[in-house]
Amino acid sequence: MKITKSVLSVVALLATTLSLAQTANRRPSISGISHISVYSSDAAKTEHFYVHDLGGVKRADPENSAGVRYYFSPIQFVEVLPLPAGNSSVNRLDHVAFNTANAEGLKKYLGEHGITVPGNVEKASDGSQWFDVSDPEGNKVQFVQPPAKPAAVGLNPLSNHIIHVGYIVHNADTENAFFREVLGFRPYWHGGRNGKTDWISQQVPNGTDWLEYMVVSGPETKGIPPAMSQDTAGVLNHFSLGAFNMEKTVNLLYAEDRLTAKHSPPQIGLDGKWQLNIYDPDGTRAEIMEFQPAVKPCCSDFTAASPTK
Repeated sequence: MKITKSVLSVVALLATTLSLAQTANRRPSISGISHISVYSSDAAKTEHFYVHDLGGVKRADPENSAGVRYYFSPIQFVEVLPLPAGNSSVNRLDHVAFNTANAEGLKKYLGEHGITVPGNVEKASDGSQWFDVSDPEGNKVQFVQPPAKPAAVGLNPLSNHIIHVGYIVHNADTENAFFREVLGFRPYWHGGRNGKTDWISQQVPNGTDWLEYMVVSGPETKGIPPAMSQDTAGVLNHFSLGAFNMEKTVNLLYAEDRLTAKHSPPQIGLDGKWQLNIYDPDGTRAEIMEFQPAVKPCCSDFTAASPTK
């Protein structure tokens, strides 16, 4: 029988599909955002922001005794660490973190795929397990296996869901080699101003939360550009809380005097979703965003389902 090029192409495609499926089956699930970890220069002001303004529940930090956590759900929080003494950097981001079903299994998987991993998975007093790696641009990324029975968190009328985190990225292709090709993150949306692509969203493999590349230009290949201000770095290195209805959200914030911090007016972003930005005392942006788009997005269509709650 003569084997044609088209038959060979089909066979190659099937082999590639099977290989990707086998890889996904071996990789422990990555279901969503765990947390973002930021630095604070004033603990009291920062606590007021995360508890009073955003409604987070303050608890001790079982990972770092010097830090505190502000929970928005039993397995999602903002970790706040004291700004190191003598710090001269405008950066207030320590790391971002994603939830996984099996920290030990994911560490092994990453090691098998050429990623430098630590010798051991860390274990905390609350039963959680975690490990840190560096992405291709040197940003710290953490993977957390939540405790089997996480402590309950009361209903927060503002939000109970961190839907995405974002940070400065210089080269999307370089980052994709890690997030897409190794970890299986999926394209979600991309857009920008004046014909540029400023923001690229990558959804986790097993959920609807996403990581947003905040693309910057310049000669640097990693880190914060030397001319960048602390305010600009805080805009780019951010997290987002999901909301059902922006009008009700704004009314809640005004009625309870929770918009005393620096903030922007509600507006529809280029992704078609209502959003409002509010900033912690060190400039880290908390983006309150509706789960679903209200209008057609600019620049590209959504290529995966948006979160619903």
